[in-house]
Amino acid sequence: MFEVWFYSLLSVFLVSAISLIGVFTLAIKDTTLTKILLYFVSFSAGALLGDAFIHLLPEATENGFTVQISLAILFGILFSFIVEKVVHWRHCHMPVTKDHPHSFAYMNLFGDGVHNFIDGLIIGASYLASIPVGIATTLAVIFHEIPQEIGDFGVLLHGGFTKKRALFMNFLTALTAVAGTVIAILLGAMEGVNANLLAFAAGGFIYIASTDLIPELHRKNVCEGFSRDALIQMTFLILGIAVMYALLLAE
Repeated sequence: MFEVWFYSLLSVFLVSAISLIGVFTLAIKDTTLTKILLYFVSFSAGALLGDAFIHLLPEATENGFTVQISLAILFGILFSFIVEKVVHWRHCHMPVTKDHPHSFAYMNLFGDGVHNFIDGLIIGASYLASIPVGIATTLAVIFHEIPQEIGDFGVLLHGGFTKKRALFMNFLTALTAVAGTVIAILLGAMEGVNANLLAFAAGGFIYIASTDLIPELHRKNVCEGFSRDALIQMTFLILGIAVMYALLLAE
């Protein structure tokens, strides 16, 4: 059990540190950053889908694919949908100033905090299944967090936050992942809970990859047909899945 706590907390602190990556993007040109992020989004989509179908679901269904597991997957999808709706809930039409950050920035922080808490739950539940599954899930979360945290940093700056405050608040919300991990490990002691948590996590990953990341890739190439960029994105998507499969072979 010591190994589970050690690896889980180490992983979640590593994931939380990704929230500081926004500062490194300030020196990168917007056009270059957009290209890099799109490739990261492609890789992230593949990694999330790969982790859900190659690691999480096989572990969750080890004792059979039951209706309860199906409901847990659906709940993961539904919960992710609700969180996403909450993030886009409020808008403000007053000008942005240092004394009046837009409410969408605060809603983004709230949504990010909930999202990171769920990431913590997923990481903790994955390590309870096995150390290799935990490592695979941590990598999938990290690949997803990089473009997301850069985007969140940009949202906070646009909402009127200073660079220092945006970084601090982003890091603060990232720490909710620690609480999620602790709760997952404590709940994992209860019979049947971990399988449902893994199924819930798989549902969340499938939702994020399918409704957030992949549509973003289509939006970029909607008028370009099957372009060179589209081919590179597809390659990175497959590479993300391949990395998750390679981790399975390495177990």
